[in-house]
Amino acid sequence: MEKMWAPFLVLLAAVLWGTTGTAQALAPESAHPVVIGAVRLAFGGIPLFILVLLLGKLNLKNWPVKETLLASLSMACYQPFFFSAVTLTGVAIGTVIAIGSAPILAGMIEWIFYKKRPQRVWWIATILSITGCLMLFINKESVTADPYGIAMALIAGLTFAIYTLVSRKLVENHSSLSIVAVVFTLSAIFLSPLLFIYDISWITEGRGFAVSLHLGIIATGLAYFLFARGLVNVPSSTAVTLALAEPLTAALLGVFFLGERLAFTSWIGIFFLLLGIGMLILNTRNASRGVEKNLRSAVSK
Repeated sequence: MEKMWAPFLVLLAAVLWGTTGTAQALAPESAHPVVIGAVRLAFGGIPLFILVLLLGKLNLKNWPVKETLLASLSMACYQPFFFSAVTLTGVAIGTVIAIGSAPILAGMIEWIFYKKRPQRVWWIATILSITGCLMLFINKESVTADPYGIAMALIAGLTFAIYTLVSRKLVENHSSLSIVAVVFTLSAIFLSPLLFIYDISWITEGRGFAVSLHLGIIATGLAYFLFARGLVNVPSSTAVTLALAEPLTAALLGVFFLGERLAFTSWIGIFFLLLGIGMLILNTRNASRGVEKNLRSAVSK
């Protein structure tokens, strides 16, 4: 049963990630995007780490140090590279390249290093989802093809793909809660120097503190915990494609809460995104049913 619901956990995580854009729009004007990324990791990882310690869930025996450091560095790098890409190329092209490249890169890494060739349905669903993402954002603003910005967006996509692949291995032998707590606490430590470079006084304001809590606890701690739980039973390449629900959620929140308007092609893009995500969910659930059916047959024999 847990395998059948796993893709929905990943999807819910992506929906929570999609609230970050709206939350940032509600943050004080003095809040620098890069600092928001660092604060997000700190508010998300440290409370989870304290919770894990209080619950006695942290078991460091046979802890995979190298994989944990790689996952932490990947997540720490994703924040500044993504926000820098958006600054240089604009929200539209930066988001499309960073988030859209991650599924392809994850699939290629799985294929090359783990010898797991993606299924045909994954390719179709991923192409549909990336096309939908492109159509969703391309009309929002003029495109700036800054080569440095594009390179940073690709690096952001690569770091998210690496984080997903490494986390997939980590959750096989350790609890999702402890993995997320340790990885994001380390990521926050890696980015902590940024807090001494930029102004962080906005956090003490009521609205700034509320936004920080939401970004940390809901859009990071809870979201990545759900993502890690889903990764136990969902291939990494599939999980990264399902994560494209993030820009979909951001766009819809912009329409309903920030008064933004979407062009007709953007609504077609939403349809393509939903179609691609739906294909992956159906494929994953059908595969889970097939495994359970085979297990029942084996037991009955």
